[in-house]
Order: sequence, then structure tokens, then C-alpha cells
Amino acid sequence: MGTIEQFSFEETSMNGLMLIHPFIHYDERGFFMKTYEQHLFEEHGIFLGNAEDLASSSQKGVLRGLHFQTRHAQDKLIRIVRGEVFDVAVDLRKDSKTYGKWEGFRLSEDNHLGLYIPSGFAHGFLALSENVLFTYRCGQPYEPGYDGGIRYDDPEIGVKWPLELVDHLILSEKDQKLPYLREVNVRL
Repeated sequence: MGTIEQFSFEETSMNGLMLIHPFIHYDERGFFMKTYEQHLFEEHGIFLGNAEDLASSSQKGVLRGLHFQTRHAQDKLIRIVRGEVFDVAVDLRKDSKTYGKWEGFRLSEDNHLGLYIPSGFAHGFLALSENVLFTYRCGQPYEPGYDGGIRYDDPEIGVKWPLELVDHLILSEKDQKLPYLREVNVRL
């Protein structure tokens, strides 16, 4: 006989940002997992459309972010299919008590956690293992003309990335040139 873990929704220090423990049924064959159920999410205040589903693959040491859209902000439901990441959300919402603050989470194929990131947050992650496969369900489509970002090492935000867990950092040329928060004065 197997074990069953039910959906649970864990609030974080920032309003709307939520860790999600999915439905998982384990037995001698492995597991069966449900990562989204519309009515349960809505009961917990998450009204996520499904404009697009995306996936990225990263090698250990890749840091993506901190990204956001300046208009048509995206809310996202993210999870790791393979590997482990340190995932970061930065609150950029206008008039939020936690504006400019960040929170980080270790997400992995082993802990099965999902993370709901409401619109108005910048998002990024650091791949902590080889061959990370990361999935996103986005409530709004990606709009290249409104693509924005903030440097991962912005001292005003002060994200404590676990860089000691990777041999070297791999950043895209675009991410290396992102401005600091004070330079974009973004308030979503």
C-alpha cells in the first residue's frame, strides 16, 4: 500500500507569494503527482490563467534573473522537474510593505515543491545541480517589448545567493548588463 500527500499551501513572508506542496501518491512503482488543480488554487487565492507553459534547462552555476515585465506583469507557477535550484522572488509591487525585499527557496525534484509568484515580482534562480529542468506556467504571455530586469547582485536588494555551492557562476550577456533597482526605479 502506498502513501498519499495532499495539496497544501504555505504562505511566505510576502503577501501572495506561496509555496505549494502538490498531491503525491507514492507506491512500489514510484509516484503519481498532480501539480495544479484550479478550484483548490482558487480556494487559496491563486487565480492563475494559463497563457503559456515554458521550460528551461540549465547547467550547474547558471544564474537566470532577476527578470520581470514592465507591463503585462506575469504571475507564475514554477517547479523543478529535474535537479535543484535556489529560487528567488523580489517584491516590486507598488505600495507593498515588502517592496524591494526578497525571499529564496530551495526547490528540487526531490522535495516536489512548487512556487506561486504573483505578478509584480522579479524572479530568478541559481542552478545548484547539473541538468536542471525548470517549468513555468504563466498567467500572462511573455512580451519581449516589456522585458525588464535587475542585477542579481544589487546591493540594495541584497539577495544572499548560495554561490559557495557552485564552482563558477554562468550569466548571460543580457543578465550581466542589467541595471540596479535604483537605476530603473521600477514599481509594479
